[in-house]
Amino acid sequence: MEQEQKPQEEAQPYTLVLAPNPSVMTGPGTNTIVVGEETTGALVIDPAVDDPAYLEQVIAAGEARGGIRRILITHGHPDHCGGAAALRARLGVPVLAFSREGVALADEELEDGARLAAGSDTLRAIYTPGHRFDHLCFLLERAGVLFAGDLLAGVGTVVIAPPEGDMGAYLTSLRRLQGLALRQIVPAHGPIILDPTSKLAEYIEHRLLREQQVITALGRFPQGATVGDLVPYVYADVSPALHALAAQSLTAHLLKLEQEGRVHRHGGERWLLRR
Repeated sequence: MEQEQKPQEEAQPYTLVLAPNPSVMTGPGTNTIVVGEETTGALVIDPAVDDPAYLEQVIAAGEARGGIRRILITHGHPDHCGGAAALRARLGVPVLAFSREGVALADEELEDGARLAAGSDTLRAIYTPGHRFDHLCFLLERAGVLFAGDLLAGVGTVVIAPPEGDMGAYLTSLRRLQGLALRQIVPAHGPIILDPTSKLAEYIEHRLLREQQVITALGRFPQGATVGDLVPYVYADVSPALHALAAQSLTAHLLKLEQEGRVHRHGGERWLLRR
């Protein structure tokens, strides 16, 4: 009697290496991605820190996929490109990013929609500004896996800090992702997101709720309010220890509302509802 053959599990199309840079901003650390196959070699997304043991892990993960051919950066914050120069020096491969303005060490710039071979799949660059002006996500097209950088986090939300961050652009980027057929999202920080549709809707709903809370809080101050006045009302559900970070996103909300003509500033620091 023939033994029943079990179907082979499909190999994971990427390897995740956790960078040793945990903090309040990075959570457990930056998720560095190694993607590709022997046929095309590997691509590395967001080598985060210049740490020899960590970079050895990244290189080993790349060797298992045909050797690292390119280094990709989602955006220019240090916890996403801090190991890029050292890795480039070790391997002699180029660094690619959206712009040299955002990532000064970039050897090549990637346009929105640029495609890179990743074995039998293709990695597509998607321009998603908002968290930062130069932010890219990378979509592994056939697999439906989005490497999201800091557009989303596995736990909690993302800080939008002007002037580099822009709340209106951020919401537009989230809505753009809603048009993609995604099976999972791999954020730069925190666990993998297995229900992309729900998470994207949750993020948009959360930002719009915060926006309404900003408007409600401003209604308490007919003579106008500073960001410091507003934070305790808008972020009453957030630990006071995080209010300094929250103030950055609150400022981003106010700037969006100002662009839309819904609020205005008096004396540079006091915000008022436009009647």
